[in-house]
This record gives sequence, structure tokens and C-alpha cells, in this order.
Amino acid sequence: MTEMLNFDAERYLRIQSGAVGLAERIDAVVADALDSGVTHVVFAGAGGAGILMHPAAALLRDRSDVRADVLLPAELVESGSAVVGRRTLVVIPSLSGTTAESLAALDHVKAAGAQVLVLTGHAETPLATKADVALVNFAEDDTSCESFYLQSLLLALSVMARTGTIEDRAGVVAELQRLPRLLLAAKAAFEAQAHELAVGLAAEPWHIVTGAGNAWPEAWYYGMCILEEMQWIRTRPVHASDFFHGTLELVEPGVSVLLLKGEDAARPLADRVERFVSALTESLHVLDTASVELPGISPATRGLVSPAVLSALLERVSAHLEVLRDHPLTTRRYYRRMAY
Repeated sequence: MTEMLNFDAERYLRIQSGAVGLAERIDAVVADALDSGVTHVVFAGAGGAGILMHPAAALLRDRSDVRADVLLPAELVESGSAVVGRRTLVVIPSLSGTTAESLAALDHVKAAGAQVLVLTGHAETPLATKADVALVNFAEDDTSCESFYLQSLLLALSVMARTGTIEDRAGVVAELQRLPRLLLAAKAAFEAQAHELAVGLAAEPWHIVTGAGNAWPEAWYYGMCILEEMQWIRTRPVHASDFFHGTLELVEPGVSVLLLKGEDAARPLADRVERFVSALTESLHVLDTASVELPGISPATRGLVSPAVLSALLERVSAHLEVLRDHPLTTRRYYRRMAY
């Protein structure tokens, strides 16, 4: 396997295998919630953790009969929500288990009668101990994206299976069990390209970051949580659907555009951006999951796991970027660290 910069392969496998290994526990939580009358799932994570819940929420919204929403914890506490009550399962992801906004939201939704499931990297933390159920899979910043993507996907699959909108959950879960090693191989195969992309990103002062479908949350996350927060690089994350309603006017020679492409039904929206931008700037960077070898993963499941594939590859870009810019990913100016 190709040697990777600042990377522990065994640690990565342990963390992502741990995420997939929660499949049956997640299914049991979903079964209990639905049996108790839950008809609504709310994902309420702060910052990047909340962004990572969007693919699962969209999957439920588009392909199930169960209502799903993504709510901002801080806004939920300030504004309230008439839809959160005893028929609601609130899913709160927090890597640290200590995020202040999420703690306030947990208290708020429990007072409204909702059930709370916390996904965290640490047991015996305030969020873990206050939740009705806490599922713990240790992770750190560089491994938490795939872990949260996989856990929330497993939850959505269980909801869909138990409400009759998919039939082969077990088959998909079996494929997902292969994914940690496949992601590790994809990272190794991408290492040289990761360096090249990092060089390109380091060379420009700002970047438009875009994607569509379930690739969009990763574009949003990478722009805001990695390039902005961890590298102090200015970005303009914009959904590919909105690209032609304003942001296109910013594209000219020399403008950097990072386009993330997945394999779900929204892929044509990313193709449209690629066609337009490629004629205007030489600084178009395209990261496409379709180019990644994932033997044993069906086309349908590839579409579901595109966000995790993108995050796995972009972690390699970040590892090179922090070295090229002499700016560790842990360096902050104003941020009193509240880990996701």
C-alpha cells in the first residue's frame, strides 16, 4: 500500500469498522422508536456534525414516508419548533459529547417529549449521559466524517426498511461492511492526486466549492469546516442548483472552483457546472467518486456512500494542505474548541 502522509491506517480501519459495526444497535433503536409511535426524525447537530446529517435526512425525505428535518440546535432553542414532540426522534451527533449548543437543544427537545439518540465519540460525556440512547464510536477530527456519514445512513436505512420503503437493508449493510477497507485503498490510490489538488488549493486565495445531491453537504462541510476553520482560506460554498443564480458571475480566468461529484440522481447538476466552468477558468478542480474503485459495491450503494468516499479522499488533501501551508489543522485564532 502507498505510504500516506500523517496517517494511521489501522486506526482508520478500526474507527470506520466501528461505525459500520453499529448497524444492528442502530436498527434496534429505530425499531423501539417506531414501535413507540415515532413518525418524525429530526437531525440536530451543531456546525459540521449537523451538515454531515443532511444526506441521511434527504434520503428519508425523498424515499420514505417518515418526515425528516435538519434543525440547527442554537436556533431550535431560541425559536422552538412545533413539530418536535413525543412522536419525534431527535438525533444529535457530537464527536466530543460536550458541544454546548447541542446540550441546550437536548434539554429543549426532551422537555417537549421527544426521544433523543446521541451519536458520539466518547462515553460518559454530558450528551451521552443525558440522551435516551447514546451510541459511541471513538473517532477524531480526521476520521469523524465517514463515521458520522455511515452511522446516519444506517439509521435512515433502518427507518426505510421498517416502514416498508426498501426491501434489502441486509444486502446494503453487507456491502457497507466492506467499505472501510475499500475506503482505505481509495485513500492510498489517491495520495499523489491529493498532493496535486492540495498544491492547487494552496496556490489561490479563495475558492468556490460546489456539489449537488448528497455530494453537496461534503462541499459545504469542506469549505466551511476545513478550508475556512482549519486553514483560514476564504471559500464560497454554493449548491450546484444555485450556481447559475448568482455565483456564475464570479467565474473568470484564474478563479478556483472545487467541484465534488457523487453518483446519485443529482449528478447531472454537477455535470452542468463542470461544462460551464471548464470553458472559463483553468482552475477547475473536479473530485469525482465515479473514478474510485469500490469492488463489490453495487451502483445503488455507491450512490448512497458518495459523501463518505469524498470525505475519505479530501482528508488526504487536507493532510498535504496543512504541510504545504505550514498551518496545522488544529490551529485556531478565535475558536474555543468544541469538537464535533
